[in-house]
Amino acid sequence: MKKIMDHIGIAVRDIESSIQFYVNVLDGELIDRYISEAVGVESEVVILEVNGDRIELLAPTNNTTSPIARFLKQKGKGVHHIAYRVEDLNKALSELEQQGIRTLPETLRTNKHGRRLIYLNPADTEGTIIEYCDYPESDVLL
Repeated sequence: MKKIMDHIGIAVRDIESSIQFYVNVLDGELIDRYISEAVGVESEVVILEVNGDRIELLAPTNNTTSPIARFLKQKGKGVHHIAYRVEDLNKALSELEQQGIRTLPETLRTNKHGRRLIYLNPADTEGTIIEYCDYPESDVLL
């Protein structure tokens, strides 16, 4: 199945200064900003576009339960995940299972933009957090 880069998620401590950097230094455009208090997310999300590429800035809203807070404590700020868009998330999950690649089932969800997503288990991806996603309600094709 074809996979294309969808976005890069970046864990940040200070979302305001991070926005300023991406807008003023990299000439990015602010696309959306929202807070997700869903269990296992608990983060403020800022979506930017920089020269046609999407960036998600992620800041924890709960320093005890947010996975972004845990990431910042363990690894510090920086790239949190790389997301790949697939045509059909269900088919992609079947392919992963056949290849022996595990996912983190508790991360399966649909975000406010209709993007269905799941994270692959970093133990099976050489330590990189990889997201697979699709947009079932969109006419955007791969």
